[in-house]
Amino acid sequence: MNLALSDKIALVTGASAGLGYACARVLAAEGARVVICSRDGERIEAAAGRIATETGVSAIPVVCDLTEGEAIGEMVKGIFDQFGRLDILVSNAGGPPAGDFANLTPQLWEDAYNLTFQSTLRLCQAALPIMEKQGGGVILVITSIAAKQPIAGLVTSNAMRAGLNGLIKSIADEYGPRGIRANTIAPGYTRTERLDELAEGIAEREGISKDIVLSRWTADIPLGRLGHPDEIGAAVAFLASQRAAYITGQHLAVDGGIIRGTTG
Repeated sequence: MNLALSDKIALVTGASAGLGYACARVLAAEGARVVICSRDGERIEAAAGRIATETGVSAIPVVCDLTEGEAIGEMVKGIFDQFGRLDILVSNAGGPPAGDFANLTPQLWEDAYNLTFQSTLRLCQAALPIMEKQGGGVILVITSIAAKQPIAGLVTSNAMRAGLNGLIKSIADEYGPRGIRANTIAPGYTRTERLDELAEGIAEREGISKDIVLSRWTADIPLGRLGHPDEIGAAVAFLASQRAAYITGQHLAVDGGIIRGTTG
């Protein structure tokens, strides 16, 4: 399927590895001009090199700490200054701290809010005026199945991801008449560094192997396997394209069927 993304300008955050990298790589493979960011300069430079090697399309690496609002504004302004537009924003950030409610300090809650919720809020605040002025755009936010089906031990993620669903639904309602679509993508258990870290933490607490934790998760998935990052990237590329021109305000689970609820 030709998604007609050639020469679209896309910003993908948290793109040095994992889901962000996969989203950027798939968008680049579809012809988009992709700006990728991370707070780690060495890693984002390496990611840009891999995207160029794998897709034949250059990605532009930018260093940006998503917990710093001023840095986010400067990054988005820099993209507009260079290209004169921003067609696609893919907001992705590392997962917030794990922990049960009783063990979470006020500082951990603040860190989770800054990284997971406020970073997306600030990105939208910076991108929406540009998209409105140019007559349209697409905002896509990578959340988690935790937004709809809370996960034990990930209380901050459960709370912040659900909040993002509310934020993006509100943006879709308000900005739809202005040609801007906004959706969230909720990955299920997908084989990334983050998933391995979570599995290792659980294994250590329970005194079992990481493989047992991964097998336990896999057993709950109707498709019987963990997801691949490129499957999230493919969903992002589709929703970013005109093939999805009538889809907005939705929360798409890419989860192998693990969310059992029947409501949206």
